[in-house]
Amino acid sequence: MINDTNFPKAADEYAKCVSPYFNIEDKQEKYKADKLFKRLRRKVGHAIGDYGMIEENDRILVCMSGGKDSYVLLDMLMSLKRSAPINFELIPVHIDSNFPNAPEYLLEDHLKKVGLEYHFLKRPVYDICKEKIADGIPYCSLCSRLRRGYLYSFAREIGANKVALGHHKDDCLATFFLNIFYSGMMKAMPPVLRNDKDDLTVIRPLIYCRERDLITLSKIKNYPVLPKGLCGFGEDQQRSAMNKMIKQWDKEYPKRADIVFKALKNVAPSHLLDKELFDFTKISNGPKVK
Repeated sequence: MINDTNFPKAADEYAKCVSPYFNIEDKQEKYKADKLFKRLRRKVGHAIGDYGMIEENDRILVCMSGGKDSYVLLDMLMSLKRSAPINFELIPVHIDSNFPNAPEYLLEDHLKKVGLEYHFLKRPVYDICKEKIADGIPYCSLCSRLRRGYLYSFAREIGANKVALGHHKDDCLATFFLNIFYSGMMKAMPPVLRNDKDDLTVIRPLIYCRERDLITLSKIKNYPVLPKGLCGFGEDQQRSAMNKMIKQWDKEYPKRADIVFKALKNVAPSHLLDKELFDFTKISNGPKVK
C-alpha cells in the first residue's frame, strides 16, 4: 500500500492501520483477523472491478447508517483507496432521523477518528412517519424512501455522482426471495443501479460478502453499532423470515446460499417464461396463434 495524497493525513493514517491486525496482540488471533479482513477486502475489490463501480474522479457519498455493514463498507473503501490506480473521493454521510433516544454520538465519535470530512444530516424522518402512518403499522417502507430521498438530494447538493450502500450478499438473496414469494417477480439487489432521475449511480461494494463475515469483523473491530428497533417495530417481519431461512440453510446446506447467488449471475432467458427477455415466437416456423 502507498500513501494516498488525496487523503487528509488523519484519514491516511487511519486507513493504513484499518486491518484489525494492528490492534491484536495474540499471534493466532491476529493472523485469523487479518485473514478475514483481507478476504473481505478482496471480495469488495472483485465486486468493484466486475461491475465497474468506481471510476476516475468519482465523488462517492458513503451512507453511514451506524450498523455494522456501513462501518465495514467505509473501512474497505478507505483501505482500497490507498492502493487504487485511480483517484476518487469518499464522503461519509449519516441521516439523523430524529428517532427517540438514538445514540448518534457513537457514530460521530467514530467518524472523527476516521479523519474524513463527514456530514450529519438532521431530517424529520421519524416525525413524518408518525404523521403519515397509523399507530401500530410499521414505518419501514416510508422510512426507507424518505432516507433515500434525503441522501439523493444531498448528493446532488455537494456534487457527488455515486452513492455507496452497505448491502451484502445475504441482503441480495433475501430481496430475491421476497420478490419471488410476495411479488411474483424475479428481482434482486443489483450491484450497480441508476436512480429514477438518471443523475446518480447507486453502488453496493459489499455484494460479494456474507453477513456472517461482516458480523465477525464488526465484533473484532468493536464498531460502535447503533441499536436496531429505535422506531419500536424492529426488523421488517417478511425480510426477517427470509434471513432466517438463509441462516437455516447455512446450518443444513452450507453451500446453498452461495449457489443461489451464483444463479443470479448465470441466467438463461430462453429457459424462463418472460417474453420480454426472449422471443419465443422465433423458435418455431409454424403458424403463429393469436
